[in-house]
Amino acid sequence: MPGLGAVGTVAGMSDTPGGPGSSGRDPDDNPFKGTPFEQIFSQMGGFAGGMPDLNALMAQMQSLFAPNDGPVNWETVTNLARRAAAQEPDPTVTTAQSAAVADAVRLADHWLDTTTEFPSGVTTTAAWSRAEWIVETVPVWKVLVEPIAGSATQALGQAMPEEMRQLAGPLMAMLGKASGAMVASQVGSGLGALAGDVLSASDIGLPLGPIGRAALLPTNVAAFAAELPDVTADDVLLYLALREAAHQRLFAGVPWLRDHLIGAVAEYGAGMDFDTSGMETKLREVDLSDPTAMQDALAGGLFDPEPSPAQKAALEKLEVTLALVEGWVDEVVGQATAERMPAAAKLQETVRRRRAAGGPAEQTFATLVGLELRPRRLRDASTLWGSLRTRQGTEARDGVWMSPHLLPTAADLDDPLGFREDSVAPGELSEDEFDAGLRELLDGGDPRPGE
Repeated sequence: MPGLGAVGTVAGMSDTPGGPGSSGRDPDDNPFKGTPFEQIFSQMGGFAGGMPDLNALMAQMQSLFAPNDGPVNWETVTNLARRAAAQEPDPTVTTAQSAAVADAVRLADHWLDTTTEFPSGVTTTAAWSRAEWIVETVPVWKVLVEPIAGSATQALGQAMPEEMRQLAGPLMAMLGKASGAMVASQVGSGLGALAGDVLSASDIGLPLGPIGRAALLPTNVAAFAAELPDVTADDVLLYLALREAAHQRLFAGVPWLRDHLIGAVAEYGAGMDFDTSGMETKLREVDLSDPTAMQDALAGGLFDPEPSPAQKAALEKLEVTLALVEGWVDEVVGQATAERMPAAAKLQETVRRRRAAGGPAEQTFATLVGLELRPRRLRDASTLWGSLRTRQGTEARDGVWMSPHLLPTAADLDDPLGFREDSVAPGELSEDEFDAGLRELLDGGDPRPGE
């Protein structure tokens, strides 16, 4: 995970000359300059007007290193993220904005009824401020981020030679806490930045919000609409509501999909392959009597991860699945707006480029989780779903989501018009043929050609 190497700076913090809290200190005379704490305290409000007082520093330190379940203190993450998001105006959502979002989602769901067999997945609607988005999505971020933080700390312990473990017991405990503090700082900062960019609960393709809650961020939606002078704000809101409602339908109609996507990201992070052999070699060269030795070793790339072959294969499958989700949403929203919204074509192209090129949201996600979730093949996936619907109908298109074993592969996206070109539409199968194919699929077998 980018930035984890910075943990090393903490190892030598106790020997940093000069104590914080003395009054009258030159603001440039900062004992934390060049260390991760400089960034942490600046995010928490320190250094802006000179050195913070000792009580403030101690309170911040206690927050960062407070005991917590798991490798990351999520209360600290939330506080840091909200501070970062508050650097830009984040007004409280008004009653009128909440009503507008609810009306847009309600109309969007009505339009989508004609485009898919999946029923509405929306149970509640919400208009979130940026701070509310942070609070509401933290439970999912916890699942996504903690495996990576745990992998890094565990790798350090495994790589340390036995004789060093006995000598460095207290140091290892400190490094574990310091690692969690650094991750909390990085994740908090990243979520704060991400909160200023996302448009809805499912904007990055993953269901980050509570199940069934269709949520949009009016402040961010308004900023997005301001970049499209030829499109009305009402059209922008309705189009984004259509995408959010379509995501909710798919995740509700395909019960395995939510856990499949979130679990795949978490497993990718948990299986992060750190070069423990290289770490052990570096650690054997560390002089524990030198306060800066561990710092230099960690800062020199000790935590650099290298994706394993299994992870690379898993990442390709994850990217394909994400593209299929985004492509399906693109396809059904395109259907819903074809005869109703003249501006939809421009909005579709804008959103496609935003998602496929990877904006600030995707870049921040890559920093937080260690991988990029860009549906680079969104256009191919949308073409595949549209072609399948045209040839075999909506039931055949949506039926592909019955099982992950039925989903198109990367090779299918290479030829989206040819996906299941010779297959038989569900309506053309006899009841016995359909039941036999379904039983074989549920028993773990692959469907026979043409089924």
